[in-house]
Amino acid sequence: MAAPTAEARALFAEGVAAVLGGWAALQLAVDQGFGGPQGPEKAAWLSSALLDFFTQNADLEQEEVEEFLAEVMDNEFDTVVEDGSLQQVSQELLTLFSRVQRGDFGGVGAALGALARRGPALAVALATARPGGDPDSPPRTPPEAPLDRGEHEEEEEEEE
Repeated sequence: MAAPTAEARALFAEGVAAVLGGWAALQLAVDQGFGGPQGPEKAAWLSSALLDFFTQNADLEQEEVEEFLAEVMDNEFDTVVEDGSLQQVSQELLTLFSRVQRGDFGGVGAALGALARRGPALAVALATARPGGDPDSPPRTPPEAPLDRGEHEEEEEEEE
């Protein structure tokens, strides 16, 4: 991609932040401390890393974005995402980036509005997933909750 204008870069950065802010797997990993005490900083770094990843790589394919996100989630948050959200998040990012490249700022604005409406539902889901609830009731987690690393390691041992 040619160097984006400052307006286009800022709009895409806002879109990346909105997509990541609505990604239950990432937000749950941060909320539950899977990234350690620097989890929020890692999530902020991911936002800027994605901005650079998109602007420095022409014609990204969805699989490339999925692999990038999966690697970051594994390395930085010790989380393997197997809920289908990698595909959804990758597609949303690619769609936003394409709209920004075409100068379709109205389309980006509409997409940002839709993403903003997702935020309150995610906040409620995360609040109910926090420890400290009724120990007799099953944990309530959002449907896009990632496997934690301990569950994944047990699966790997069974496969070996």
